[in-house]
Amino acid sequence: MSKLIAATLAALILSSGAIAADKPKMNAPDAVMQQVRALQAQVQELRDIEEIRELKHAYFRGIDSADLDLLRGLMHPAVTVHFIGGDYEWKLAGRDQYLEAIGNNFNSEVIAQHNGHHPEIKILSPTQAEGTWYLHDNFYNLREKLYTTGTAFYHDRYLKVDGKWLLRSTEYKRHYEIVEKLDKLPNITVDYLARHGRKVARHCHGDGLCRDDKDTAAAVTPVQ
Repeated sequence: MSKLIAATLAALILSSGAIAADKPKMNAPDAVMQQVRALQAQVQELRDIEEIRELKHAYFRGIDSADLDLLRGLMHPAVTVHFIGGDYEWKLAGRDQYLEAIGNNFNSEVIAQHNGHHPEIKILSPTQAEGTWYLHDNFYNLREKLYTTGTAFYHDRYLKVDGKWLLRSTEYKRHYEIVEKLDKLPNITVDYLARHGRKVARHCHGDGLCRDDKDTAAAVTPVQ
């Protein structure tokens, strides 16, 4: 149990006496059961929020390390994606498309850092939730010597299936984006994706899957 949940639980227990005192006409066992049910609901909501936080944290780790197996376990099979940046727009339907786009673009010729901050998570029902995350990212395209940085607000929806929260939809439109051409590459001393990312013939930055006129199908070596 997290410290937040434990603290909330303690506070609710301490306040239960005051709640009972406000309702002297209610049968004591009934009042206790109402308090217990309310307490259970609040603790469950806190647990759900914490599980969704962990899901999204793992998502960012999976993105930057191109860990497709990890990402597969976080996504609903029918997940939908819509990302809009300065020169790209990803519209993807289904987990397989999204994983393929990640494998194509987080390849052996890039360095990626995505951090999600300030989560605002709302539990809509026992099986549905939504969240907003403040993204900041850095992205190096080593082949084309391009450096991209910027922010966006992720708007996610989550679905609980068989007791596990999954990403059901995700979208953002860039809040700001800066793309710079590099005269030379930085002095890279460690590069995880160089060893673990796909070897690709072309990048699929524009639409994620090389479906536009600028890009063509790319992948020749799967992620290990």
